[in-house]
Amino acid sequence: MRLARITGRVVATIKHEALTGVKLLIAQPVDHDGKAKGKQLVLADPLQSGEGDLVAYVTGREGALALDTSFTPVDAGVVAIIDSVNVENK
Repeated sequence: MRLARITGRVVATIKHEALTGVKLLIAQPVDHDGKAKGKQLVLADPLQSGEGDLVAYVTGREGALALDTSFTPVDAGVVAIIDSVNVENK
């Protein structure tokens, strides 16, 4: 799992039927300190997160498994909305 901050949403007038009712969000990957890293990406969101939320996401086949229809054509999906992050330095 990776962390990202939701920065916006995607509006699609035509999409795969398995994505009916699924929000598509723009997210900025972040490190454990909340600093941006890498390029933004689009996440399929079955959990109803919103702009500014910190989320955990998975990519590849696992991204599709986060949705009700497991054979949905997505590259990444939200699997949790994060309330807080606690990092212990050892």
